[in-house]
Amino acid sequence: MDGFSDDLFQVFQDGIKPIVQLPKKRVRVESESDEEVEDEYKVKKEEFNGCTHECAYPVDYHQVEVPNQPPAKIYPFTLDSFQQCSIKCIEKNESVLVAAHTSAGKTAIAEYAIALALKNHQRVIYTSPIKALSNQKYREFNDEFKDVGLMTGDVTINESASCLVMTTEILRSMLYKGSEVVREMAWVIFDEIHYMRDKERGVVWEETIIMLPEAVKLVFLSATIPNAIEFAEWICKLKKQPCHVVYTEYRPTPLQHYIFPAGGEGLYLVVDETGKFNDKNFKKAIATLTDTQENYKINKKVGTSGSSEVVKIVQVIMERDMQPAIVFSFSKKDCEAHAKSLNKFDFTSEDEKNLIQQIFDNAIDTLAEEDKELSMIGNILPLLKKGIGIHHGGLLPIIKEVTEILFQEGLVKCLFSTETFSMGLNMPARTVVFTNVRKFDGDNFRWISGGEYIQMSGRAGRRGIDDKGICILMLDQKMEPDIAKGMVKGHMDPLNSSFHLSYNMLLNLIRIEDSQPEYMIRKSFHQFQNDRASPTIRKKRKELQEKLESIYIENEHELDEYSNIETAKQAIKQKMKTYMQQPEKLLRFITPGRLVYVVDPSGIHWGWGVVVNFTKKKVDKRKLKDVNEDVPVKIVVDVVLYVNMMDKPIPLNDVNAEGGEAHVIPMYLECIEDASTIRLYLPSDIKSKDGLRNVFASIREVFRRFNGEIPMLNPVEDMEINDPEFISCLDKIKELNSLEKGLAVVNSPQFTELKSKYEEKKKLKQAISLLNKQLKASKTMILKDDWKAMRRVLRRLGFISENHVELKGRVACEISTSDELLTTELMLSGVFRDLPVDVMVALLSCLVHEENSPETKIPAIPELASAYQLLTSTAKRFADVFVQSKLNIDQEAYVNSYKPSLMEAVYAWAHGSKFSEICTLTDTYEGTIIRCIRRLHELLRQLEDAAKSIQSHDLAQKFTEGTRLITRGIVFAASLYL
Repeated sequence: MDGFSDDLFQVFQDGIKPIVQLPKKRVRVESESDEEVEDEYKVKKEEFNGCTHECAYPVDYHQVEVPNQPPAKIYPFTLDSFQQCSIKCIEKNESVLVAAHTSAGKTAIAEYAIALALKNHQRVIYTSPIKALSNQKYREFNDEFKDVGLMTGDVTINESASCLVMTTEILRSMLYKGSEVVREMAWVIFDEIHYMRDKERGVVWEETIIMLPEAVKLVFLSATIPNAIEFAEWICKLKKQPCHVVYTEYRPTPLQHYIFPAGGEGLYLVVDETGKFNDKNFKKAIATLTDTQENYKINKKVGTSGSSEVVKIVQVIMERDMQPAIVFSFSKKDCEAHAKSLNKFDFTSEDEKNLIQQIFDNAIDTLAEEDKELSMIGNILPLLKKGIGIHHGGLLPIIKEVTEILFQEGLVKCLFSTETFSMGLNMPARTVVFTNVRKFDGDNFRWISGGEYIQMSGRAGRRGIDDKGICILMLDQKMEPDIAKGMVKGHMDPLNSSFHLSYNMLLNLIRIEDSQPEYMIRKSFHQFQNDRASPTIRKKRKELQEKLESIYIENEHELDEYSNIETAKQAIKQKMKTYMQQPEKLLRFITPGRLVYVVDPSGIHWGWGVVVNFTKKKVDKRKLKDVNEDVPVKIVVDVVLYVNMMDKPIPLNDVNAEGGEAHVIPMYLECIEDASTIRLYLPSDIKSKDGLRNVFASIREVFRRFNGEIPMLNPVEDMEINDPEFISCLDKIKELNSLEKGLAVVNSPQFTELKSKYEEKKKLKQAISLLNKQLKASKTMILKDDWKAMRRVLRRLGFISENHVELKGRVACEISTSDELLTTELMLSGVFRDLPVDVMVALLSCLVHEENSPETKIPAIPELASAYQLLTSTAKRFADVFVQSKLNIDQEAYVNSYKPSLMEAVYAWAHGSKFSEICTLTDTYEGTIIRCIRRLHELLRQLEDAAKSIQSHDLAQKFTEGTRLITRGIVFAASLYL
């Protein structure tokens, strides 16, 4: 490669030439030595026409001559520069990562890779993260290329085709089993590769990429990610082949971002199509939020007020001709409630209504008559005919797909959806609305990240149709400008590895000859990112060491002594606090108006405040580790403190600081570090803004009069603490103070300056020590302790012996849809053999039902309750083994993760009940029931294969019978895309 733009893609006419030599990068350190190791790859970068092109390639790579040939595919439109650049990389038979915004046109690059492979009579595989996207892509590719097959957990079509569309899980399974397809493929396309950061499923992408043969060329399609070249470097190192990155921030349709404040009437443009943030409009929008509106929470409960705000915004959208619109909510219930609130509106013409009816009728014609009568089908049609759609995981798959088709045809004008709709499906709108900009992440409510916002807002703006896309944030509480800018002008989250070990992975790797799990760990992107930390840490350490050596302090040993005395004093004072904070000693001084100093348990100083009152609060006994201990009482003190109110109160610890305001903050009694002899007068309106301002004005006056030296309560005379140990502590403090005053350095005029330099030097030493620990950690194998613990589990449960996979392990290798260890144990211990087929199928539903349910309700049918008891007793035994093997696990959470919520419904389904009847047996959404039964079908097939692999034909027949009992009706209705 003699150049990198036009020359980069030239065919060499005079034989093979080496790649141009570039400055070397330094990254990975594999040895225990502390020396830098030159990396095996290099990187080159250039920018042109709105896109960035980088390439990571091995240092010893030689470009093979590629003959001139006609393009594999001709497009009826002019390709953007990033598309042209990506296609040239594919024509050179080299891997490429394409990172661009939603709707930028990444699919065109995938199509070219498929066309090239088919032209060269090679096999190509296209993988996606979700089955729905696989189905949609199969239809698109089949229309164009014909020689296309589909393989998902539900469907297999034309598996001998040259182009196979499949989910990534299917490809991983093929690689572990050594499928013939793997040996034939030349290209693999990974769509939505940024999904690799997903905590649960992201590891599947890493496993698959690691196991792919080095000769296979890869195309990665991704949303914009800030560390794209890091990923390419990993691929280059892993596969010993060049990996290009073509990155663009270009949006074919620019976006405008508006705020719609709760209770307001208008839209405020905060970011224009050039990306400029309008501070003036943002402040205006925030100013319209009154105190009442600030506490208005759409996300907690959708009621009349919440839906009325949505009605307002949809009316604005329709009046200004900004449809079609996607309205994102973060819960299924919200989607349905908002959609139903628009029931009185009608957004379609008579002709459109007739077309919707026709498409809908054609779609459900494949269903049985009894399924056509389902309430969901009857309820959704009137809304669809008005141009209103709903899309979330709880819907019947056929309803989701018909809604998608109607939306693509422009017949659904307003679609209410959860955030999963923003993944993959090519369905842009003109306008995107966020009903809330906060979401619950499993622990608490937080602002949505810039990456999440970009992913969803990317649906706005249809290429070639709209001159701009519109994004509207419905805001119901105050937001700082920095948070807003970080959201609407932020960047996608980096592609960080979520690699973790699973038993299925470990067993499969041990089973494969000459393969060990350590290989997978060392080759992972997680390990690569961990190793890359070494040069940065080493550089930082060198800088700190140079800085440390530049600081000289005369008689430093005296400052060491001073520091030791101060440390001893702090330890004694901490001990004294336990006496001073005893409720019987302190509470009589915690009276309204008392001036107190507050430090929270994490060591953060909140500073001086004023007591308003205190209350006694019982701690929930269920949260205690020992259920026999008495229920303790926590004393909560309400204190007026000076804080900066943002998303939460931020302590200022300075009564004269600017920009703060007084607020009543509840603190535990243990947070009262000191109490003053001073009590202030509290106004009757203490909790009003004026009352709080007056109280803090009084605190400032106290500081002014006493020049910051606040008089304190005497622990012996005032608080009457006469314990001998406490008196001893006081004496020790006096003794240490005397020693301290005797130090020459303390009496030096430069003491303050010397102390400051000493503290700086001390911090530098601590920072260097921490960096040394990080450097040592960066050179060790990640997850080493996890692997050791999991290996102990496998040995103790009989899945492996030494490094040999036993019978149990071979069975577990076949199972990937549920907990492989628990499922295998139930199978081989005779539980499935002894249960009737219908009860067995119902029990298996506990292993595949992933939806969170508030409580575990034991089935009323005795046979099911008994079977569930067998499952939980086995899970408890396993949990004990996990703990004994030093695996970090919450035993109770593990056992409770197997929900019996759908046992009765699945049992009834296996008995031939109608789908409408089984829906009455549970509160679970219809779509969730179908997803569970389909996963159950997949698990039964895996169990059947596992039984055959160990020659247990009777058990295999039982699983076959279970499959037959559940495979019917609307649950297995064919996708409309197929």
